[in-house]
Amino acid sequence: MSTVPETGTLALPPLDGLGQLLPRLSRRWPDRTALVTDERTLSFADLDRESSRVARALQDRSIHPGDRVALFSQNRWEWIVSYHAVLKAGAVVNPLNVMLTGEEVAYILADAGTKVLLASGERLDAVGDELRAVPSLEQVVSFDDCGHQVEQFSDLLAVDDDPGFTPFPVDPGSLACIAYTSGTTGRPKGAMQSQRSLVLNCAYAATMHGRTSDDVVITALPAPHVYGNVVINATFMVGGKVVLRKRFDAEDTLQCIVEHRATLLEGVPAMYAMLLASPALEDADLSSLTRSTVGGQTIAETVIDAWESRSGVPLIELWGMTELSGLGTTHAIHAPNVRGSIGVALPGVQVKVADTQDVTVECAPGEPGELLVRGPIVTMGYFNNTEATAETITPDGWLRTGDIATHDGQGHFFVVDRLKDMIITGGYNVYPAEIERVLIGHESVALVAVGREPDPVKGEVAHAYVVLAPGQQPDADALIAHCRQHMAAYKVPRAVHFVDTLPTTSSGKLIRRHLRSSATANA
Repeated sequence: MSTVPETGTLALPPLDGLGQLLPRLSRRWPDRTALVTDERTLSFADLDRESSRVARALQDRSIHPGDRVALFSQNRWEWIVSYHAVLKAGAVVNPLNVMLTGEEVAYILADAGTKVLLASGERLDAVGDELRAVPSLEQVVSFDDCGHQVEQFSDLLAVDDDPGFTPFPVDPGSLACIAYTSGTTGRPKGAMQSQRSLVLNCAYAATMHGRTSDDVVITALPAPHVYGNVVINATFMVGGKVVLRKRFDAEDTLQCIVEHRATLLEGVPAMYAMLLASPALEDADLSSLTRSTVGGQTIAETVIDAWESRSGVPLIELWGMTELSGLGTTHAIHAPNVRGSIGVALPGVQVKVADTQDVTVECAPGEPGELLVRGPIVTMGYFNNTEATAETITPDGWLRTGDIATHDGQGHFFVVDRLKDMIITGGYNVYPAEIERVLIGHESVALVAVGREPDPVKGEVAHAYVVLAPGQQPDADALIAHCRQHMAAYKVPRAVHFVDTLPTTSSGKLIRRHLRSSATANA
């Protein structure tokens, strides 16, 4: 009689939606550890059982297929269980960024027509008063015991097991998730992600990065963010273990790598910069790692060099966005890694660089233009916003990403910066990320961000905001001189501000529009 091997790559029949994933894993590896948090460790059978209970509880509370259910908390096992429960019920997930204000949460819930909110007590304390203004919201469930008059998550878990329960059958092209963008230029927009786009992104990420059931993945990336979501579910998809941290801390991450013998670390550039600056790195045993990934923002090659030298494993760059349900490009683990490149297009996905004024004109190798993507992972559009959809997706299906990039003619792409972050100084285009990559190479710099400031002569100029490395002293003249050695004069920042911290999103991305206020607060 043949037996199923305990380790290796898991081959699953095609999934119509992620709601079908846990039942299959539970049948294959019921006792294998799937998720580790500070509060609880769950096997695949545990995750399947708990999420089915919550799915049935939602159905009992008149949640029907297509209804929107929001999740609002820091990383925790209840969030993961709830995510899969919503999909099992055939409902639509509405993940909320934990940094949102009450006003922003109320707007998103109302715009999406959300019926149920599952949230941590801490988040309810922060935004609870605003929820009364959401006409569609019928029920609020708290993950914690709290003073609010809401139902407890433990009540949903108290539903008796039903061995005959099966996830609601979904069409791969149907709506699975409405993930709202940050709203940097106005109200947040709800990117509609299909069942197919979620499944494909996780499957392609698992394939490109060589995930197997032997993998132990450390992640503090926020679960509501597409990068964090793909990291978690791509690992589950192959039967691997996810060690989920509530938030990133360099020392904690290093301890987790050692304690859990982690094989894969995933994060954004700021996380790796903080790891390299941590005194705990010197004695940390990183020998269990086999590779690591970085995305969310451009990363300096000096940071890549330093991390690879210390860890002894490749740092695989990737690029993606909410409108793609996760990744759009990355490197395959066994293919040559072109340093500084975000990689190649995912299977079945088209990527090109086009003229910013006429996207029908493709740019030559090395020529900057806007990065465009077309394929089954592209958003279905923005919920309740046909105008924004038409502005972002061309009639022939190309998604305008808003990123400036180049290509090498060999299939590799290189992100220069966000189009909206570009600084026009004296008629020249200056990309903040280029200045950041130079400054992070200086020994005194631990973290850096570059923003624009108005200038009466040049229109706009660049200002740098620097967090010093441990033991270093502020020396703006030395940093400006370093920039002059490595870039044209018009790119050199006009001023350097030394700060204690940089403003970031919950996923660790720099928020350049908040740099000036951050510097004032640090003063």
